[in-house]
Amino acid sequence: MPSLSVRKIDVETLNLLRQQAALHGVSVEEEVRQIIKLSVTTPEKMGDLAVRLFSPAYGDSLAIASREVHKPIEFGG
Repeated sequence: MPSLSVRKIDVETLNLLRQQAALHGVSVEEEVRQIIKLSVTTPEKMGDLAVRLFSPAYGDSLAIASREVHKPIEFGG
């Protein structure tokens, strides 16, 4: 199987990559393979894209901030 070397990765990016790999429970090398594969392939269905973007396996779950419910505006008449 072919291999690829990437040079001149800044320390911060490498540290973030290590953290992300640890979060996913894989090696840095496997994490990079998955990132590359995901970036160059297109999902078969739109739902696949949504799963990739919003799945807890690929980052924090979608957090929706709570908000206040306001009374509707009353117009005098």
